[in-house]
Amino acid sequence: MSPLNITTRNAPDGPVLGIAGDLDYATAGGLRELLATLTLRPGQRLVLDLAAMEFCDSSGITALIAAHNHAQAARAGIALVGVPEHTLRVLRIVGLDQIFALDSDSGAADGPDPSGRPAGAA
Repeated sequence: MSPLNITTRNAPDGPVLGIAGDLDYATAGGLRELLATLTLRPGQRLVLDLAAMEFCDSSGITALIAAHNHAQAARAGIALVGVPEHTLRVLRIVGLDQIFALDSDSGAADGPDPSGRPAGAA
């Protein structure tokens, strides 16, 4: 089990959260708590960089959905970048690739929305 480490930085379009370690039942609450303190403005884009995420269970997926809901409530966009292949597969199986902009390249965190949609669209 790898401890969860979340870093926060600002990009031109909005905040970028770097998720490292395990996002699971024991750690997902930390992401949800951080999201509650994160202020988003309409038109911004919240990016979750998952390149260093080692494991994600159903509680982690639920925390990602909470991030989506937080962004939607602020009329902001959200993107998942650097998505590990095993997590990408799960997101596709459960249909979450339809609600998240997904990119396996973590370099996309500071670039345009990987979905091609304007900021704020989700």
